[in-house]
Amino acid sequence: MPEHTFKLNGEQITVDVEDDVRLLWVIRDLLGVTGPKYGCGINVCKACTCHINGKAFNPCSVQVKDVGETDEITTIEGLAGTVGEELHPMQEAWLDNDVVQCGYCQPGQIMAAVAKVKQAQAKGREITDADIEEIRNICRCGTYFRIREAIKDGATRM
Repeated sequence: MPEHTFKLNGEQITVDVEDDVRLLWVIRDLLGVTGPKYGCGINVCKACTCHINGKAFNPCSVQVKDVGETDEITTIEGLAGTVGEELHPMQEAWLDNDVVQCGYCQPGQIMAAVAKVKQAQAKGREITDADIEEIRNICRCGTYFRIREAIKDGATRM
């Protein structure tokens, strides 16, 4: 079986798995990192949103062969480590704004929000309502108002 090496949450890992296995299954089933959730498997619901090299992506739509040895994957489990704290500022904002109902989509929501805030910051500006509208993660509980408020709150903390 082919070997695939990449960095996951700050740790270099190697897995023996067929090339065409979706990265989400590698992360969840082989490596036991369950923050990224399986929702649709076709890059629509975005419950599995993680970061690859600091940008949001959906591992349900990426084959493990497409991830290189120098690629850095961050899941919700590794997010706080990117700021050296117990919780990332966006996670704190999520708690303070009482966003979660069922919680299933929240890891992906938070990962998408952090990437979007960083994208705005890289352009030298604050996040806007238009930026938040670009986030397409689905929440079946409909906590979108609190999600929006938490993103704005988290952005001020980042």
